[in-house]
Amino acid sequence: MISFAQEINRPVGLITEESDPRLPGVPRDAFTDAMARAVNGVAIVTTDGALGRWGLTVSSVASVSADPPLLLVAISRKSPVVQAVRGNGSLGVSLLSAEHASLADNFAGRADDGLPFDFDLAEWFRGAAGSPLLTAATAGFDCQLAGAVEAGSHTILFGRVVGVRTSPQGRPLLYTRRAYGSAGTL
Repeated sequence: MISFAQEINRPVGLITEESDPRLPGVPRDAFTDAMARAVNGVAIVTTDGALGRWGLTVSSVASVSADPPLLLVAISRKSPVVQAVRGNGSLGVSLLSAEHASLADNFAGRADDGLPFDFDLAEWFRGAAGSPLLTAATAGFDCQLAGAVEAGSHTILFGRVVGVRTSPQGRPLLYTRRAYGSAGTL
């Protein structure tokens, strides 16, 4: 029997520019400019364990399945967070509220004051799988790593959700056109 992790790690022949020469690629700048018009939620992905405590701001989090509960995050394969999550075997995903823009910048490596990636700037708790989760997040997902797939410049990490925590307060922090915003009427 093939496990879920074995199945999602099976090579699937990702479509690339080289896979069909009749289909031209688009320039990177054109693609990133078009994608900047998408509206995404903002989250901090964290991990802790033998390979250390790490956190990174991302805007690529999605639900994969409700049965079993699975989510995915896409992180640049160059980021040390990818190897840390793989080695630690867990990840936390904290969805940020509009009040967390400065924290999002910090975990994106753009610190206002002090050092970037500073866990001391907020209050965290440890999920059952071992990763830190932001206490004041609009939602937090405690995940066991279920698998990973390499896709272009990024690694897609799949998390099996073993715990959730939600807050009725706070408007979600959104990212579009390379700036933060919030859904004021939602």
